[in-house]
Amino acid sequence: MFQVVLINDDYTPMEFVVAILEQIFAMDHELAVRVMLKVHTEGKGVCGVFTREIAETKAEQVSQAAREHEHPLLCLIEPADDANDHED
Repeated sequence: MFQVVLINDDYTPMEFVVAILEQIFAMDHELAVRVMLKVHTEGKGVCGVFTREIAETKAEQVSQAAREHEHPLLCLIEPADDANDHED
């Protein structure tokens, strides 16, 4: 399994990150805000854990949306560590 991780930057609006989390990762607003704040305060945050194919697809969807809106938001996938799963 692989986790999708957002990396903080100083330019992407917090509202855009919340919208990405709601739209691409189907998070409710409260969870999306919590994950966004984790990205903002800790430098990165896990969006979810998926099979490799789904993780790659979601990371590409994030990257495409960021490019379309001219934001430098970086999204990576990495092998999942059970201790890093996001809390629902």
